[in-house]
Amino acid sequence: MTWVYLAVASALFLGVYDVFKKRSVNGNAVIPTLFISVCCGAILWVPWVIMSEFGQAPHPMLQVESLGLVDHLRLLLKSSIVTVSWVLSYFALKHLPVSLAGGIRATGPFWTLLGAVAVLSERPSGLQWAGIAVTLVSFVALSFAGKREGFVFHRNRWVLFMVGATLAGTVSGLYDKYLMGTIGYQTSTVQAWFSIYLVVVMLPMMIGWWRRWWERGVFYWRWSIPMIGVTLLVADYLYFEALRDEDALISVVSCLRRGGVLVSFAAGYLLFKERNYRAKTPCVLGILLGVVLILLAK
Repeated sequence: MTWVYLAVASALFLGVYDVFKKRSVNGNAVIPTLFISVCCGAILWVPWVIMSEFGQAPHPMLQVESLGLVDHLRLLLKSSIVTVSWVLSYFALKHLPVSLAGGIRATGPFWTLLGAVAVLSERPSGLQWAGIAVTLVSFVALSFAGKREGFVFHRNRWVLFMVGATLAGTVSGLYDKYLMGTIGYQTSTVQAWFSIYLVVVMLPMMIGWWRRWWERGVFYWRWSIPMIGVTLLVADYLYFEALRDEDALISVVSCLRRGGVLVSFAAGYLLFKERNYRAKTPCVLGILLGVVLILLAK
């Protein structure tokens, strides 16, 4: 069950990553914030890609495999899917409370579970099903809590943006299982080229923002922006390592990753002074209970 603990560790870093995202986009232009953060992630991997191509990386964790054209196209597709998810989620997070946005993202396991059962023929255990069910029920309760703050889920544009980001993230998660579990790419290989291709995919949007092809906001530099890329690298490395385990279930890993909402919830209260915590607390504790049930499953 090592993959379960890797997924939990990934969730913790993912929660910190969400906090840095909220701090970075709060009152700030989204496109340059996202572009700079992905550039920081790519810069960290470029030396190891070059070193792997012309010699040997100093550690197996940093060794990047040589790939053919088809392999590169697969990873370019991965980066394209994630870019869609991130652009939608960054705009949503800019306008929603971080606790509410994190709660919406917590529905990801439901969609991933449907896809994993239908496409990958996964069969979670009874206790894992119970954990996933508790997580989903808690999200529904969170939606009612959000309504008290004036966010009617089916009418609010930014809520719909976050739902769209969650669905795109689900497609990405299923594709990750295919890349890591079926094809068998090394974690370092996927993460390195995925990070680099994020810059390639984002570049046209950054050029459009820079040349004012549309009405845009003002960009302010914040030190939390590069930390987005750093914390995401750690979270994704742990996540990819979990998926490399033959016994790993993407439906369960996805649910555990959404446990990062606990970090977002705490940050919303302590750092961003968000409201309505009495109503939200039972919902978040329900998500925690769902994670615990999955951890107890054998």
